[in-house]
Amino acid sequence: MGSQTPISTSFNLPDGREVSIETGKLATQADGSVVVKIGNTMLFCSVVSTHEMRPGQSFFPLSVDYQEKFAAAGRIPGNFFRRETRLSDYEILTSRLVDRAIRPLFPDGYMFDTQVIINLISGDPEELPDAYAALAASAAISVSDVPFACPISEVRVAKINGEYVVNPTRTAIKEATLQIVVAASMENIMMVEGEAQECSEKELVEAIKVGHDAIKVMCKAQEDLIQKVGDKATKRPVEAAEEDEEVKAKVKELTKDKIYAVAKGFLNKHDRKTQFKEVKTGLKEALLEEKGEEWMEEKGAFVSKYYNKLQKEIVREMVMAEEVRLDGRKLNEVRSIWTEVNYLPSAHGSAIFTRGETQALTSLTLGTKLDQLMIDTALDHSFERFILHYNFPAFSVGETKPMRGPGRREVGHANLAARSLKQVMPSPFPYTVRLVSDILESNGSSSMATVCAGSLALMDGGVALKAPVSGIAMGMISDGTRNAILTDILGDEDAIGDMDFKVTGTENGICACQMDIKIEGLSYDLLEKALDQAKEGRLHILNEMANTLAAPAEDFKDHAPRIVELIIDKSFIGAVIGPGGKVIQELQEVTKTNINIEEVDGKGVVNVSSNDKASIDAAVARIKEITHVPQEGDVYDAVVKTVMPYGVFVDFLGKSGLLHVSEISHSRIDRVEDVFKEGDSVKVKLIGIDKRSGKFRLSRKALMDRPAGGGDGGGDRGRDDRGGRDNRGGGYSRN
Repeated sequence: MGSQTPISTSFNLPDGREVSIETGKLATQADGSVVVKIGNTMLFCSVVSTHEMRPGQSFFPLSVDYQEKFAAAGRIPGNFFRRETRLSDYEILTSRLVDRAIRPLFPDGYMFDTQVIINLISGDPEELPDAYAALAASAAISVSDVPFACPISEVRVAKINGEYVVNPTRTAIKEATLQIVVAASMENIMMVEGEAQECSEKELVEAIKVGHDAIKVMCKAQEDLIQKVGDKATKRPVEAAEEDEEVKAKVKELTKDKIYAVAKGFLNKHDRKTQFKEVKTGLKEALLEEKGEEWMEEKGAFVSKYYNKLQKEIVREMVMAEEVRLDGRKLNEVRSIWTEVNYLPSAHGSAIFTRGETQALTSLTLGTKLDQLMIDTALDHSFERFILHYNFPAFSVGETKPMRGPGRREVGHANLAARSLKQVMPSPFPYTVRLVSDILESNGSSSMATVCAGSLALMDGGVALKAPVSGIAMGMISDGTRNAILTDILGDEDAIGDMDFKVTGTENGICACQMDIKIEGLSYDLLEKALDQAKEGRLHILNEMANTLAAPAEDFKDHAPRIVELIIDKSFIGAVIGPGGKVIQELQEVTKTNINIEEVDGKGVVNVSSNDKASIDAAVARIKEITHVPQEGDVYDAVVKTVMPYGVFVDFLGKSGLLHVSEISHSRIDRVEDVFKEGDSVKVKLIGIDKRSGKFRLSRKALMDRPAGGGDGGGDRGRDDRGGRDNRGGGYSRN
């Protein structure tokens, strides 16, 4: 049987690299499938959507899973099972990027189980496949019969050496000062997420525009593929949601004024939730009494639907028309903030950050190289020294829920906070850092509270951040004519709003951002306005944080580990380790320290750690002795080891040499033993190194004042042990 006849299209990235999209060859029983190929990198994506809806389904059950096959990189998984298992954090983050981009494009009321699976099936180490995952998903859906508004795509934009680069290579991106992932359709920006080294708002907008231009080419290629596929891409019909105007009118009549009264009550989260619930309960009771139980059984779903919709409409109108919010704040007003540091006495740093009804308790732990997190994906095997974990227990919102470990939301929020704080970490910094953010209360933007608390915890722990970092969550409510940009949004405002835009940064610029847009046609002018308003909020929060702690503590906590990092010539690595590890093991045992040594970029990097400063000092001194390279002119404190008629052998910094009698003093020395005995301390100067033999010429008299009016009486009196003049050149080395 012959192979399937594929249908394909292609386009070029701005730098000329070709990307192809092919369908009709693999997985033909799926509703849609494609292979996206760039160089040796290939992504396979399938989409399947059921034709029967689950009874009572009230939300769109979409699942997006991105997974890398280790065979794509010619590797066998390193886990016990030697097979791909649960998704890694990197795969989860990529899945979220795709999910957030495509979810808004399915029709309202479409409630059929839909599954998108994206696999990396071939990988080039230089290509970053996550930048093509959304393209693969959009293309697979576009060539299927699954309803979808229009093709979209995502690209990564990085600023490298002052130039914006689309989908840079893995090597090139290491030099980036800004990198974002942009998702868009031909017409509209839909999502932005990324990080930067304190970039300006203008730079961020410029990068988004560059990304959108590249995405338009990708959308055009998908439209070309749809045309080639033909009828197979015809979308299945979507039944319009059933409506009941009578119920809608009755709900509005009975609840409009009551909803507005609660909205204008400027209540806290708990009271507002309770009173809205009472209005809804009262509505159902009134209708039950008026219409009867049979009517309620038939129309109950409409009642809840129209009540929820009306509540949303009334709150949105209040915000746009009156420029006042559910808690009484102005549009650009940040909730009250209080902070505290050094709350946990046993942690290496800690902070509480509370903004309104959102609270994060964050702890800092400093560790050594042995505590690094191993990253093991198909295309990346490395170690991470900055770890941030985010926990969102159910009690933070007054609910109960089984504790099953972190979900995708927790992984995503942790990533946003981590990439924010990493931008201001000192470099070099030999410690492994772990921040844990426990959300104790939540009413909007706990990820931004994590950034603020994390910044304070690091500074409380004595980590010399380049600058403090804060984060702000922005929102927007728009009807196409009126636009209300909201600073520091509540959870309710996030649910009813048209944009969720999180921005973190220092007073100098943006460190990270995450934006999800739920409406079409957001102009760049409005985006710039939101960024400017976010900057005002970010700076306000930084000032509030500074009232508690304005700069990093001068030193680490007394109980925190101390690490000293030494850079040595790589030729000395073997000397520090010793045969079979003898030297380094003995040194760790004697000094009670932990010592790690590795070669990095052609240099030896030695980390010495301990909770005791004196132990570290002793270990460092010994390593310096082993690795010291004497230079002419250096002065050393030496110890006499052997006394001979022609001079004394001395030890200094692990080296040995001969202090010849002629260099002991300006005056004549008849008997060396009259001047020195074994164990005496003597300060010597290195006056020369024999280029051929490596012997050291040491001198004591070079450090002594010459006698007034006298000559040098000691220069010709040196005799060797055979009675002749010493011909050793004044120096001797055992090394």
